[in-house]
Amino acid sequence: MKPLIEITTVPIQIEMKTTNAKLEYVRGTAEMEISRDKGGLQIKSRPIKVNIDTFEARNSITPTLARSQEQNAQKGKQAAYTATATFAQQGNLMMQTKLGEEVITKFSKESLLEGVQDVGMTFLPSTGPEITWDVGEMNIRYEMDKLNFDWKISGGSFEFTPGDIEFTVTQRPEVIVKYIGGPIYVPPSADPNYEPVDVRA
Repeated sequence: MKPLIEITTVPIQIEMKTTNAKLEYVRGTAEMEISRDKGGLQIKSRPIKVNIDTFEARNSITPTLARSQEQNAQKGKQAAYTATATFAQQGNLMMQTKLGEEVITKFSKESLLEGVQDVGMTFLPSTGPEITWDVGEMNIRYEMDKLNFDWKISGGSFEFTPGDIEFTVTQRPEVIVKYIGGPIYVPPSADPNYEPVDVRA
């Protein structure tokens, strides 16, 4: 007699996917900014300067009030000295006179000689101008252009990715029961292929 039931089992099916851990290094970035400072050429020139001081020259021609008073005071002082000396000389001569000498004639000759000597002629201006000068100067300044470099560097970093395990059930477990026998007739004699059972044996 053949079996009537066929039992089939389907095992579970699991798919496993793994991802390895990894450590990645991210490089730093570098940026550079360039700026330019312009130079230039500067020339500074100062020519020679002549200074002419004509104060004393003008005072010798037309003196100021203060200078005029000073000169008159000096002249009066000098005249007083001269008169004192003249009177002293005349008094000395009068003390040394002898009988028969003409003292008055001698005084007259000396006074005439003094008048001849003082003619009152002077050259104007009696003092020339005072001339000074400042030396000229030239300064040249040249500056080259300047380049400024500004570096901006960011440091590198490490990035760690942990490992991963992924399980996927692609087939669930099953038990398949299948009836593989023929039809069952009730009563059994209804089966067209029925054969009676021999019970005599």
